[in-house]
Amino acid sequence: MEAEELRVGFVGAGRMAGGLGQGLLRAGKVPASNIVVSAPSDRNLAEWREWGCRTTHCNLEVLQESTVVFLATKPHVLPTVLQELRPAVTSQHLLISLAAGVSLQKLQRLLPTGTKVLRLMPNLPCVLQVGAAVFSRGSGVGDGDAALLQSLLSPCGLCEEVPESYINIHTGLSGSGVAYVYLFAEAMAEGAVKMGMPGSLASRIAAQTLLGAAKMLLETGEHPAKLRGDVCTPGGTTIHGLYQLEKGALRATVMNAVQAATERASEMGED
Repeated sequence: MEAEELRVGFVGAGRMAGGLGQGLLRAGKVPASNIVVSAPSDRNLAEWREWGCRTTHCNLEVLQESTVVFLATKPHVLPTVLQELRPAVTSQHLLISLAAGVSLQKLQRLLPTGTKVLRLMPNLPCVLQVGAAVFSRGSGVGDGDAALLQSLLSPCGLCEEVPESYINIHTGLSGSGVAYVYLFAEAMAEGAVKMGMPGSLASRIAAQTLLGAAKMLLETGEHPAKLRGDVCTPGGTTIHGLYQLEKGALRATVMNAVQAATERASEMGED
């Protein structure tokens, strides 16, 4: 389907929906005039109007004017929203839930039989087309529908179809993981400030260091341990720094953070 023909809707206009919407617009996948967004108040809609998208306070209007609809509400609100939308859902709609923890089984139970529904978990860097997203499809979704979603999202960064059991893990690893990286960048910069470097310069260098390390991981295909070892020399600066990180249990702490966020994602679907 051509971008000019595709009509995309967002039910919910929060940060994740905004990041995804901006990614689609920057990639030229959908014209702004073909995007309609709903939210209970104008608080999050003003930004969408600045981008040229249409906005409304009526969720049903989004469904009536779109074929691809992203469900971007809070997990505890989603069942009520689906109850409202259910009478208007048709076989032409492709519904994509961004709600953390809400399973395909639950989504399919709340929607008409045979509804085409998927779960999607992106992360915030999708706004700059360097995101990481994974999705899983419900029983009513065919290969063409999955390909359409992947085509829409691929310009936003990495986009992979995965078993549903991986979705909450991706939330803990990448959806929340962006914040872990920001914390690490902040700590690196503050270490440099402690040693006498100006804060703004330290922050730029820390960010560039993370960007360069990530590109090397992706482009070389090497295991992180191999690349880490390549930086170390016997008795050098790096091994002394790494020793302090190991003393502070950085590795176990990060693993525990991923586990905690994954488990919270699962809990949110049960709340």
